[in-house]
Amino acid sequence: MSAEANAPGTAAIRSLIPARIDRLPWSPFHTRLVAALGVAWILDGLEITVASGVGDLLTHPDTLALSSAEVGAIASVYLVGEVVGALFFGRLSDRLGRRNLFILTLAVYLIGSGLTALTLGSGGGWVAFLYLTRFIAGTGIGGEYAAINSAIDELIPSKYRGRVDIGVNGTYWAGAILGTVGTYIILNNVHPSLAWRLGFLLGPVLGLVIIFVRRNLPESPRWQVMNGRTEEAERSISFIEHEVQASGRTLPPVDESKVMELVPVDDIGYVALTRVLFRDYPTRSVYAAALMITQSFLYNAIFFTYALVLGKIYGVPVGNQALYLIGFCVGNLLGPLLLGRFFDTIGRKKMIAGTYILSGVLLALSAVLFNAGLLNSITQTLTWCVIFFFASAGASAGYLTVSEIFPLEVRAKAIAVFFAIAQCFGALGPIIFGALIGDGSNPFNLFIGYMVGAIVMIIGGLVTIAYGVAAEGKSLEDIAAPLAARNRPGTTRAEGAATPTA
Repeated sequence: MSAEANAPGTAAIRSLIPARIDRLPWSPFHTRLVAALGVAWILDGLEITVASGVGDLLTHPDTLALSSAEVGAIASVYLVGEVVGALFFGRLSDRLGRRNLFILTLAVYLIGSGLTALTLGSGGGWVAFLYLTRFIAGTGIGGEYAAINSAIDELIPSKYRGRVDIGVNGTYWAGAILGTVGTYIILNNVHPSLAWRLGFLLGPVLGLVIIFVRRNLPESPRWQVMNGRTEEAERSISFIEHEVQASGRTLPPVDESKVMELVPVDDIGYVALTRVLFRDYPTRSVYAAALMITQSFLYNAIFFTYALVLGKIYGVPVGNQALYLIGFCVGNLLGPLLLGRFFDTIGRKKMIAGTYILSGVLLALSAVLFNAGLLNSITQTLTWCVIFFFASAGASAGYLTVSEIFPLEVRAKAIAVFFAIAQCFGALGPIIFGALIGDGSNPFNLFIGYMVGAIVMIIGGLVTIAYGVAAEGKSLEDIAAPLAARNRPGTTRAEGAATPTA
């Protein structure tokens, strides 16, 4: 059935719920919301870092005695799980609601990561069990990306949406720092047979605390009203308004001119989503794909091979490489936190294009210095910190962009699709850069890789200049009219239907 289809005579709903959300002042409720939902990226950064940090340990006879190839496959299985989880749970998030999914996906992650620590042997069956648990954990985190980005953007007032979403996405690197420090402490103070298990339990311990906080969060009123659940939507928005008022904030008046007429549409699958993306939003789809692919390629290329560069090119001992990683993560964390507000004030297009192009130019300059032999392990890490200070803010804005430039009814699925596309292209980065690094005897090959990465990021910035959307300060419904909107351009609705008010 067409994504626009509706039964003849379906009653339209008049709603001010989007306007009621966007006019809210910042309050402790929003802070609690961000803390409860934003932990998803911390968990992802922690998981990947822990898996990397304990990888060598898992080859020891007193742990799981895995081969290097089997250890390498752990990360691949986890990433495949993320893609599958994003696509599967993204569909469910648009169908069943944000709240149901951001509780379910966290539970799936907790189960998967917790079971990883219970891998008891090194035989073929236990290796398969290990891979299965990493796949399950990955599906949970992948589902989090779709459900959480949707929920945050729909619940945060438009004035703050950019800085909040970018800051939350940037906390991935806080998780990476926690994972690095945690594994460093555990590996140096606990027997190897127990150390790796405790490493994989770091995330679930944090997740168990957060899942109880999430239980007290409301469903997205936007999602509810767009799906015809007007009474539930009214209860949810009233709960939020009460929470804001209880903290001493005064509610501004609602702009009555923002009333929307809605006729809920049927559930939209991925086939219908393709028509929506490439028929109704072709340039936005190209734009979203360009942002996600370019940042994913660069990040995976650098992040998954940084240890090889430090070891093969600069001769840094394995035991000291974690210290360099912390510096790299700090630059990535500070970028979104310090630059995020400018995406709301200076604007999306200027900041996204600027961060992508500037990080590409800086990477090209660092490549020249690298090729000239002017960098050592410390200065190379410092250049990465500066480059990814800007690149991290731009990459986080890529997720923000995908979640706000498409209609609400397909938001989570759109995030899932572009996340999956980005992961597929991003997987090429480590393969290409790993081959270029080789045994470290020919640094010029890596210089070529850095220049390619620089060009890729600059392309992302140029696409933003051409197709970027000025979404700052705007209601989500003004950026992309919901498919349920009665007067949405290019749609057909039953004329003369009754319009009860929500």
